[in-house]
Amino acid sequence: MGSLRGDLGEQPVHEVTISEDYGLGTLEVTERQYETVMGKTPNLSNPDCAINSLSWSQAQEFCQRLSELPKEKAAGRKYRLPTEAEWENACRAGTTSAYSFGDDATQVGQHAWYNRNSAEQSHPPGKKIPNPWGFYDMHGNAWEWCQNWRYDYQDAPVTDPVGPATGKTRVLRGGGWFHREPDCRSSGRFSEDPNDRKKYTGGLRVALTSF
Repeated sequence: MGSLRGDLGEQPVHEVTISEDYGLGTLEVTERQYETVMGKTPNLSNPDCAINSLSWSQAQEFCQRLSELPKEKAAGRKYRLPTEAEWENACRAGTTSAYSFGDDATQVGQHAWYNRNSAEQSHPPGKKIPNPWGFYDMHGNAWEWCQNWRYDYQDAPVTDPVGPATGKTRVLRGGGWFHREPDCRSSGRFSEDPNDRKKYTGGLRVALTSF
């Protein structure tokens, strides 16, 4: 986890063990899916596109309400936001390169919607090349909220990191349609105050934990 190629917040590179199985959506949540679960859409107009203007609390509430749907409860499925470690593990898909497809930034456009090809908007998930594990849009399209507060990496192996119990900013991963290649790397980190109503730039993909 981490990288020596990005900013200091991505250092040091360290070994992470994820000890529990978890599921992760192959696609980002769309505006239509958000509206179906929540019964409302916060000033959005592209129903098939990845939602990308939610606060951390809104993303969290979506997971909770999805978990409470009768069909999901009957199947024993509980949804949540992924931790940063879970997210980066899925994004890397066993790779150690800058991107899940290698180190060549000129190939980003084949795998991601970002500021050079997005026409300044998010797009329907699943239209670019997936990573080796079948996850789409891990690079670009919508920034994705993670479960944990931002924290500093330590130069030591760690198991199931979840970050501190409190903090000032929550973490987003993956880069977005309005950013360039470096921000879309597997290790790239971004964070925002989850209570600042002027800075809602996040989307999400759900993680799955069985009861």
